[in-house]
Amino acid sequence: MTAQVDEAGRAKEAGNRLQAWRTGIDTYQEPVVYMRRDCPVCRSEGFTTQARVQLTAGGRSIVATLSVVDGDWLAENVAGLSESAWASLGAQAGEPVAVTHAPPLDSLSHVRAKVYGNSLGDAELGAIISDVAAGRYSDLHLATFITACAGDRLDLAETVSLTKAMIAVGERIDWGRPLVVDKHCVGGLPGNRTTLLVVPIVAACGLTMPKTSSRAITSPAGTADTMEVLAPVNLDVPSMRRVVERTGGCIVWGGSVRLSPADDILIRVERPLDLDSEGQLVASVLSKKAAAGSTHVLIDLPVGATAKVRSAHAAASLGRRLQEVGGAIGLQVFFRVTDGEQPVGRGIGPALEARDVLAVLQGTPEAPADLRERALRLAADILEMGGAARAGGGLKLATEVLADGRAWAKFQAICSEQGGLRSLPMAAHLHTVESPATGRVTRIDNRLLARAAKLAGAPTAPAAGIDVHARLGDRVEAGQALFTLHAQAPGELAYALEFVRARPPIFQISENA
Repeated sequence: MTAQVDEAGRAKEAGNRLQAWRTGIDTYQEPVVYMRRDCPVCRSEGFTTQARVQLTAGGRSIVATLSVVDGDWLAENVAGLSESAWASLGAQAGEPVAVTHAPPLDSLSHVRAKVYGNSLGDAELGAIISDVAAGRYSDLHLATFITACAGDRLDLAETVSLTKAMIAVGERIDWGRPLVVDKHCVGGLPGNRTTLLVVPIVAACGLTMPKTSSRAITSPAGTADTMEVLAPVNLDVPSMRRVVERTGGCIVWGGSVRLSPADDILIRVERPLDLDSEGQLVASVLSKKAAAGSTHVLIDLPVGATAKVRSAHAAASLGRRLQEVGGAIGLQVFFRVTDGEQPVGRGIGPALEARDVLAVLQGTPEAPADLRERALRLAADILEMGGAARAGGGLKLATEVLADGRAWAKFQAICSEQGGLRSLPMAAHLHTVESPATGRVTRIDNRLLARAAKLAGAPTAPAAGIDVHARLGDRVEAGQALFTLHAQAPGELAYALEFVRARPPIFQISENA
């Protein structure tokens, strides 16, 4: 019976072949296939738009979302592949592609159970994440799962199960060392690019710090976006290992090394949804740290009225959850609650943040003091938890390493090993927003500021973003510069400026303060 079924399946597959054609359409990493409504495969299989289909070529298979085409731009015997589908399938122009119904996804029953409020265990979350990592979920399925888990709908046990499942579907690096340190910031604070300072300080003191970082989810720049304007970050595991063995540290994009790959798929959909729930945040952070071979992790928790974490109570709760889940997967997790009431440094956006980092590393007069101090305190914590400094002595050591140039030398070495230090791009279009009144800056809305930087083009346009000129407590005159929008296209600058003018003031100026 099995032989007959296999033979029938091969015969059907042979009759469902179309020629591969690269459409050049960017579908944002979701594999999409385009087929004519009147093509023989669509007619015989009853395929409709949004159907999930399996594409097979040269022994390779992927699952893609179908878009049905009415029009002559696509030939009847052609399967048009989006850029993501083309890369994933590894097809060649004109190569025969077999198109069949995608295998049923049993794990979707677990997603539906979660939608209705049921708790999921190791087996259920393992099945879901296995299918996610294999590319079997459409963006619609992913959005459903993410939304079902949002709003603190994952309890501690589920968060542990999700974290373990995300670790299991990717590679896991073993550095052969008893102690490997790492750090992470939960985000929500524009310009908080301390990682690019902490890694070289810590590595210069002899600790091992292989830093895998994310691209932006809901912010104008992730650490990987900022590092990428200075050096390549798309390293594979052997390349990452080589950099760490030679320098003691690295700063690479986690998605390129397939560490917790399901996390990168989920982040891709979380970004446009603007969702980043606590349970998924914990699983995302700690699965990446465990997969990267870390043993000791420091978490930066900025707290502020417009930061991601709004209160000291919420920070303590999140910190405990991180420690509990970390303990369940073998990680020692420490956390520091920091000030999140205003942006860090001056720049918001990849190139502008990188400029601030270089200024701190090189000790130039224009280096932002707040970015420098935050990085030194985080580095001090890591040096002490890693045994490179005695208790209470981490700050002195970190300060010395930054001041005497060892951190800058180490950063240059890391960039060189990752592919070379790059020059910073400059934005072609700028507009300065001025204070409408004389008074004191009493509040800065981080969320609106970050949104404006994104509308200006960040992080997709690396030079786009915002330069901040005033800080909390500063006294400003009417007409004085508050911040400057940077854009690489005039339309994006106009779009961001329209947003700024239509919203409540990002900088609150109190005339009586």
